Amino acid sequence: MKYDFTTIMDRRGRDALAVDGIGDNAENGRPETPKDGFDFIPMWIADMNFATAPSVTQAIIQRARHPAYGYFQPSDAYFNAIIRWHEKRNGVIGLTRGCIGYENGVLGGVVSAVNVLCSKGDSILLHSPTYVGFTGSLENNGYHMVLSPLKQDGEGTWRMDFADMEQKITAHRIHTAIFCSPHNPTGRTWERGEVEQFMELCRKHDVFVVSDEIWSDIIRPGFRHIPVQSVSQDARDRTIALYAPSKTFNLGGLIGAYHIIYNRYLRERMRKESSLSHYNSMNVLSMHALIGAYSQEGEEWTDELCQTIAENVDFACDYIQRHFQGVGVSKPQSTYMLFLDCAQWCQKHGKTIGELQKAGWNVGVGWQDGRPFHGPCHIRMNLALPLSRVQEAFARLDQYVFNARW
Repeated sequence: MKYDFTTIMDRRGRDALAVDGIGDNAENGRPETPKDGFDFIPMWIADMNFATAPSVTQAIIQRARHPAYGYFQPSDAYFNAIIRWHEKRNGVIGLTRGCIGYENGVLGGVVSAVNVLCSKGDSILLHSPTYVGFTGSLENNGYHMVLSPLKQDGEGTWRMDFADMEQKITAHRIHTAIFCSPHNPTGRTWERGEVEQFMELCRKHDVFVVSDEIWSDIIRPGFRHIPVQSVSQDARDRTIALYAPSKTFNLGGLIGAYHIIYNRYLRERMRKESSLSHYNSMNVLSMHALIGAYSQEGEEWTDELCQTIAENVDFACDYIQRHFQGVGVSKPQSTYMLFLDCAQWCQKHGKTIGELQKAGWNVGVGWQDGRPFHGPCHIRMNLALPLSRVQEAFARLDQYVFNARW
């Protein structure tokens, strides 16, 4: 490979929540400090333990060398980079800068979109398992979540239940849905036919769609992301889509996302809503980071990243199947997260999911409780780190957790 995905970064003391946030019980879900003799392997919060693309670092350094950081406006290079990226990666035609708007983050953009589309107390359709950020943000803003469970088919692939969705849309008089594409935490990359059927259901019942597509660059080889807005003219008009380079290039600490809205009425209402706090504004360095990310070199780096993550996923899923009897996992088609179903293992061994999770923490495997994601006996696990670290984590889980007496 041209780029380095094998070096183990020491992130301690470098403002990394993934490693410096452990042992802090102020927020639920953070791993506890491991027992003596075990170093910590960060496999919980969804950021990567890889250095970002060199083109990103170079773009930031080049801009930082100029010693003025005053007020600015987004450049043509910023908009052109987004337009080129979506055309080349996703086959998007006809995107213009007028359809692109800045957001501090995808989750904040979701809240702004919901505020535009809903009244407080409205019910909103989501799939479960559900990204934990949706749960907290919607509840904090006074909305009711109506969950339509995804179902696994005979091959373990997560599928939408269209009959269940339609029943809940009509029963709860729902007019807004949040669609996660690719899906977090299951890692499902929706097929075109599935997206078309979902959007046709939304058209039938006049449901607007807020589509979180932040994971759209991290796709397993052999699969393809289908932008929701691309499947029909109606889908294009009724969807607010949200993107960011932060997941792909590990830029969460820089802040910066964007929306794509083709419907002028929705676009103007969204921009008004986002402007109310006066704090939804771009950082000059994050702008240049995006330009560096969405470059030719950034694209080459992303392709190698996807290959690296696919290899990690193959290793992990094969290891689970061969060594961890009673643990179920559907191989993700996108993202770098696993969603482990530990119900059979816990039942067989008389352990709770909390006890299992703590056993992993004790030996330095910093995985994440799946219950806040509406996985009743699940653990979410980040595989975006060098393969040697993934192998070490699974060796510890084998020796000290799943196949040990404790």
